[in-house]
Amino acid sequence: MSALPRAHELGLIGCHICGLVCRDTQVADAACPRCGSALHRRKPNSCARTWALLIAAFILYLPANLLPIMRTVSLGDVDDNTILSGVIELWVKGSPDLAVIVFTASIVVPMMKFLVLGTLLLSVHRGTNWARAQRARLYRLVEFIGYWSMLDVFVVSLLTALVQFGFFSEVEPLPGVVYFGLTVVLTMLASMSFDPRLIWDCQDEDD
Repeated sequence: MSALPRAHELGLIGCHICGLVCRDTQVADAACPRCGSALHRRKPNSCARTWALLIAAFILYLPANLLPIMRTVSLGDVDDNTILSGVIELWVKGSPDLAVIVFTASIVVPMMKFLVLGTLLLSVHRGTNWARAQRARLYRLVEFIGYWSMLDVFVVSLLTALVQFGFFSEVEPLPGVVYFGLTVVLTMLASMSFDPRLIWDCQDEDD
């Protein structure tokens, strides 16, 4: 069975913004006739930008977990919480469902994004055709779950638990919350910068 023709073989190019399929005019500054965005077959410097954003996110993820993200004052008792200590406190005080949500959104999701995006970048760099369909699905999964790893999931959950388990007179954000917020933003930008079509650009081989 012959391979299906690709867009460049048919002289077609798709707009990254509105999705309109246009004729490839081979002009360097070609623009989409519908939205006016620049047309290009692949996102410029996709791998380099994705690597830079991913490495920066990983560096910021370390202080996001090591530094406290919130200080609560309750009846004169001052308590600083990191992400993990907040998860443990939720679990110990009888709210395992919230603990699982916070752990998943703040620990599992970012680590999975680091692992998946790193794997995709390495495989593209090597030019392998190994499990291309599965890698494309992994990328779509990362895009889907990325919007759920937002900072407010942890903050709202922890504050809700603190309101239920005791009265506090003051809540103060600490530096960890800034690092975690930057990590979330950078991982989302890294996912957006990666061009999944690069997965299919390697030389076709017999399976």
